[in-house]
Amino acid sequence: MSLKHLEQNTSAGLFLDCGLGKTVVTLTFLKELLYDYFVTGKILVIAPLRVAEDTWSREIEKWDHLNTLTISKVLGPPKRREDALTNQADIYIINRENVEWIVDYYKKTWPFKTIVIDELSSFKSSKSKRFRALKKILPFTSRVIGLTGTPAPRNLLDLWAEIYLLDQGARLGRTNTKFKESFFNPGKRNGHIVYEWIPKEQAEEDIYNRIGDICMSLTADDWLNVPERIDLIHEIELTPKARKLYNQLEKEKIAEINKSTIVGGNAAVVVGKLLQIANGAIYVHSSEQTQESIYGEAESPDVEVVHDEKLKCLEQLIEEANGQPVMVFYNYKHDYEEIDMWCGKTYNIRTIESSQDIQDWNDGKIEVLLVHPDSMGHGLNLQDGGNIIIWFGLTWNLESYMQANARLHRQGQKKAVLVHHIIAKDTVDEDVMNSLKNKAITQNDLIQAVKARLERYEK
Repeated sequence: MSLKHLEQNTSAGLFLDCGLGKTVVTLTFLKELLYDYFVTGKILVIAPLRVAEDTWSREIEKWDHLNTLTISKVLGPPKRREDALTNQADIYIINRENVEWIVDYYKKTWPFKTIVIDELSSFKSSKSKRFRALKKILPFTSRVIGLTGTPAPRNLLDLWAEIYLLDQGARLGRTNTKFKESFFNPGKRNGHIVYEWIPKEQAEEDIYNRIGDICMSLTADDWLNVPERIDLIHEIELTPKARKLYNQLEKEKIAEINKSTIVGGNAAVVVGKLLQIANGAIYVHSSEQTQESIYGEAESPDVEVVHDEKLKCLEQLIEEANGQPVMVFYNYKHDYEEIDMWCGKTYNIRTIESSQDIQDWNDGKIEVLLVHPDSMGHGLNLQDGGNIIIWFGLTWNLESYMQANARLHRQGQKKAVLVHHIIAKDTVDEDVMNSLKNKAITQNDLIQAVKARLERYEK
């Protein structure tokens, strides 16, 4: 069905759940183009870096009918990328961070007639350099294929840029402004600046009807007998010292610890600080020179450890795994450092740095795989290495959360997948967890949750 969809549409979106074989289906179709239809023009695949390095070549090795395909990886320093472009290959693959570079490299001599955008949702911002670069060369391209499992993880506004790359605005409007005016009503605003767009009645149905001819959507529940996913919550209590610090920062947006000052600044920064305290450590500064975004890390910050309750819980869960491989997701750099120091003496802790690390995990050679959800969310096939996930620190990004869990809970997994969440009671952790359950998490949700908590102190 997916293959037929690609054959019938020169502009095609495959919105398939993780594990439904987007990569192998696309490679099968690309082989048809090359060897059955004799379509001329080069083929370019754009993918997240880890996926570009590993996943596409591994899929070719895995399937006998694809083993005649050749790939040239346009990765690394400029000279290496230039050399890769001169190689004779069936498919050229580049990481999405270098889209602007390759468009500038070829300029008006653009040679790729077929473009595959692996993880189309990473092009949801029409203001990003990668989107603007691709927009320039669309008129010189005959076929565009967009792959993703989460086309609109946050809201419908994300869809315009993604669909534009498929049809150059034919279905949802030539501009983002026209799209908003057609399907949304302005909400919160300050003069001419609109901060919120509210979908019109039946907007979602109308949008999906308009793109339904070129976009195909399938869910794993409908098509695969994937083993059960079991979500587990493990609550920890903050220590009195950590609770005092947490409440002070939540109430006053400023707190002190060991002669260092923690400044919340605004609600978004407060959320980030509170999440750090919930995890057990926090970035501090002797001045207010550097402010943080909700998940940003200030340059060269100091770290103050405020409790080790999550570390104790994590260690217990790893011990209860009885030697089975465990994948642990962390949020901040200090989370990684604390986990490494706490558990590294007892367990073999590794991260994903290369294709060999991926192979070692799938071969069951890694006890604890410590990873950030944004670094390996898309496309990596890790289901052969284990079935246990532990969230040490949660992410508010629904797409990252879904994609990270799907590294193990996907086609090919033979066991029920256990997803453990370590939650600090009566903290913003609970707000994040509830929002993830409702599949409606946005940064704004967290900010509103914090504001609601702050109202307790204003009454």
